[in-house]
Parts: sequence; C-alpha cells; structure tokens
Amino acid sequence: MSDQSQYLLEQVHDARSSGNTLNIVGGGSKRFLGREQSADATVELADHAGIVSYEPVELVLTARSGTRLRDIESTLAAHGQALAFEPPHFSEHATLGGTLSCNQSGPARPWNGSVRDAVLGIRLINGFGEHLRFGGQVMKNVAGYDLSRAQAGAFGTLGVITEISLKVLPRPEASLTLAQEQDATGAIQAMNEYARCSQALTGACWVGGFLYLRLAGANSAVTAAARACGGDVLDDESFWYSIKEQQHPFFAGEQNVWRFSIKPDAQHWREDGEWLIDWGGAQRWLRGEYNFATLESEAMVAQGQVGLFRGKQRKGETFATPSPGVKLLHQRLKKAFDPQGVFNPGRLYSWM
Repeated sequence: MSDQSQYLLEQVHDARSSGNTLNIVGGGSKRFLGREQSADATVELADHAGIVSYEPVELVLTARSGTRLRDIESTLAAHGQALAFEPPHFSEHATLGGTLSCNQSGPARPWNGSVRDAVLGIRLINGFGEHLRFGGQVMKNVAGYDLSRAQAGAFGTLGVITEISLKVLPRPEASLTLAQEQDATGAIQAMNEYARCSQALTGACWVGGFLYLRLAGANSAVTAAARACGGDVLDDESFWYSIKEQQHPFFAGEQNVWRFSIKPDAQHWREDGEWLIDWGGAQRWLRGEYNFATLESEAMVAQGQVGLFRGKQRKGETFATPSPGVKLLHQRLKKAFDPQGVFNPGRLYSWM
C-alpha cells in the first residue's frame, strides 16, 4: 500500500495526449452497477491505498481511494468508532473510493446519513491532468464542500479520486433488533410512526411478512424504545448484514432487481410483486422482469425515482431518467471536469 498519485497522473496525461479513454477500477466489487462500458485502458487503484491520517478525538479519517473498507473499519473498531453510513462491501475487495463513487450506504442511511454526508474533502485528478483538492480535513472547513460531494454517485465520470477525508462516529453503546409480523401496508405505516417518535431507531425494513426494527444508542434509550415498539427480540445483527450485503434470500437468483427511492410513506402498490422495503419506506426493492418506463411512471406517482440496480441487460440506461435541467447540470459538470471524455465513458449514462 503506497501513494501512487504520480503514476496515476502519468496515466491520465498519456490518455489525454493519445485521445484514449480510461476505465477507473478500485476493488471491482461494484462493477455490476451502471451501464456496461468499454474503454481503451484501465486505471487500477487497488495499490493506491493506505490510511493517511486518523484522529480519533476529532472523529476524522483520511485515506487513499484504494484503501479497502475492511481495513478502515478494523482501524476504527479498535477505537470504538465506525463508518456511520454502514457501507455495503459486496466483496472483500471493496474500497473507499468505489463506495463514494457509487454512492453506497447501508440500512442506517436515513438516520445516520449517507456516504455523501460523511465526506469532508477529497483529492481528485481531473480530465486536464490536474491534481486538485476540494474541501478539507476538519468539519469546520467547508471550502469546496459541494464539489467533494458531487463525486457521490458520479461513477468515476468526473475524475480519478485519489484521497478522501470523512467524519466517523462512535459505536452505539447498545443495539437490538425487533421483529413484528406485518403486511407491507401496515409495515410502511408503522415505520413512519416509529421514525417520528423514536430517536433510537437506526434500521427499519420489511420483507417476507415481517417488519424488522433496529434500535441503537444508550442502554436506557434502547430499552425504553424496545418497550414502546414491541416485538420479538432477535439475538444478533446477521439480518442487517444480509440486507446490507444483499445476501438475504430476497436478492438471490438471476432476476432483475429494481431500486426505488421514493417518499417514505408512499402507498404500497404492485401487491403481487416481490418486494423488500428498507430505509423506513424510502428505499424499496422489486424483483422481476418489468418495463423500465412503466416503473418510472409509478415512481413519479410515489414522488421518487427508480433504476435498474442489478440486471442482465446493462447496455441501455440503468439509472433514473434525469429532468432536462438535471441532465444539463450533469453535462456541464462533465465538461468542466473532463471535457475530452476520458473517464468512464457511458458508465453513468450513454450520453456522458
């Protein structure tokens, strides 16, 4: 593990001068996301790794983009801290840079924030071959804040992220999970009620006829919240791990998996479909073969959007169709960061 910044800069300069395109790869754990793409060469970030600085008292960590999540989480755990957004790994090779680029957060996202919310600053090589710094390494420094966060979900189309600074949080004193038998409609209503009245809630998911609630915080707060919510107590965190890593039986098989990001209290529909409802109702997964345009119309009714998270056909668009204004913003950002279209062509949208 070492600083490979100079080598990465040389790769970008070579691509610019030769007119080639580059495919940016971290650990490869999220290569199934987004559109299929092709490029002239690959930029490997796995060796550009290592924690640059970590201040447990300040709750701030800086690491190179190729640093594996498991190494970061192990370091934080030794100090009783964690990445509050619970990033999914999908494989042992998952990296911090890939997590930010693909905007991946786990079950606690509605309560603890997303990876985007945790980012304080980044370093990035743009399409001009410039190694830039945005944001900072302390929570009070907000210079360039939005440009740092613009990398969340950009899928590497704006440049090569080389370093990320982010805030971390202490692990909760206590945590437990409750299970209640519910239908989907009742679970959505209950999730929203619990979200309004329980400060201890850090997970709310429905699947297979059961509502699962995770409570975390001080012992007294968790005990009081469990008494108020009711349900059967589960002994471990294996359920939430299976949801975060998509190892739950719901995600098994070769069927398409669609991801809805919608209003949490949106009415349940397609009652005959295979659903998993997470994030207190705001993230809903649907399995099966469906028409993308039809699902997009349904998502609009639910005040949100939908995309193909995992599927066999990835040559077409997989992410929600942006409005004309949002599309223009994407194009302007791409032109400002990468005017020659060097980085990850077509990964996010066919027109980027």
